[in-house]
Amino acid sequence: VQLQASGGGLVQAGDSLRLSCAASGRAFSGYAMGWFRQAPGKEREFVAALSWSGGSTYYADSVKGRFTISRDGAKNTVTLQMNSLKPEDTAVYYCARGRGSRWLPRANDEYDYWGQGTLVTVSS
Repeated sequence: VQLQASGGGLVQAGDSLRLSCAASGRAFSGYAMGWFRQAPGKEREFVAALSWSGGSTYYADSVKGRFTISRDGAKNTVTLQMNSLKPEDTAVYYCARGRGSRWLPRANDEYDYWGQGTLVTVSS
């Protein structure tokens, strides 16, 4: 299973970005997907999760109402739409596939495959 995250960049506060996570084969089918981020000097933290059915989502409080996770089954991608970006959103963002049949995993060890990360920088 290979996950490839893309879409990061340098934006100003208040702008939007759309991150994509492409998977090899049908790596998403039947698995929850998630996004995490790691800011400089900090531990990797949970951002958003999407259930394997695609019908349920869960967000960290810090991004709730601004970020949206979704899946495009036809394109075999998972996206993270990020609106109203803040400087504190600056981080390397990682997509990951949930381990087993977990519904909305939030812990790092509940994910078994990870993308390489894409850098998001939000200037004030």
